[in-house]
Amino acid sequence: MRTTLQRLFARSAVIALLLLLSSCSMLRLGYNQGPQLVWWWLDGYVNFSNEQAPHAKQAIHQWFDWHRATQLPEYTAWLSALRGQISDPVTPAQVCGWSEELRNMTAPAFDHAVQLGATLVSGLGEEQLRHIAQRYAKGNDEFRSDYLQPTVEERREASVQRTIKRVENLYGRIDDTQRHLIIDNTAASPFDPEAWLAERQRRQNDVLLTLRHLIAAPTETASIMAALRTLIEHIQHSTDADYRAYQIKLTEYNCAFIARVHNSTNNHQRRHAHDKLKGWETDLRMLTNDIR
Repeated sequence: MRTTLQRLFARSAVIALLLLLSSCSMLRLGYNQGPQLVWWWLDGYVNFSNEQAPHAKQAIHQWFDWHRATQLPEYTAWLSALRGQISDPVTPAQVCGWSEELRNMTAPAFDHAVQLGATLVSGLGEEQLRHIAQRYAKGNDEFRSDYLQPTVEERREASVQRTIKRVENLYGRIDDTQRHLIIDNTAASPFDPEAWLAERQRRQNDVLLTLRHLIAAPTETASIMAALRTLIEHIQHSTDADYRAYQIKLTEYNCAFIARVHNSTNNHQRRHAHDKLKGWETDLRMLTNDIR
């Protein structure tokens, strides 16, 4: 039980991070509404009781206060450094390096969520465990709808449209040559949504099994936090050897693909990307200075 809430609370850090990918005009609004958005998300999984809710909300607000003061300045500096590199061609190694930097930079946000989540879990019950399992099942159905269309052609077209949307969000409108580049690379991608779904379900089962173990044998907070950190580690490094090999292959392919897309862009598109990053950077700096 404790592990589940800690893991869910840790995952709330992802919501805050994803705000970095929002449009510039929405980032500040989204982040300032972050505590409420995270509360809705967590409560949708856990279904807190009236007694539990105030403690969960307090922990969420504490996390955002800490995150605003200590983490946003680092994100701002990282965006500034990234902005200075995108005017030139890039290599797959650079792209993978940026991904690793981002992963390392956001790790403290997950760990701080673990620490705050440890104080919230003692009152959860079996009914809430079932609620979490049901929410997992609902999320998996949504995943199937988004990624497991009936035919290979439909899946590929959906993947192409997702990719084009993401590319144009950063670079602005792309041309026909770039569109064909995306289509061709999507067709060649090792991305396997069925393998991804199986991994999701494996992680979910791991969470629920760990939870039930902790319910049956309550332990000290430090041990609970260690168990949660193990679960978070498994998000980055699967317990399944075949999936780990797949992750490496997909990551290498995606880094090369992103580099090819970037290197196909013209000066106007790179200026669009530069300005988008500058807008995010400005918003983060304003959020950092916003005393709430």
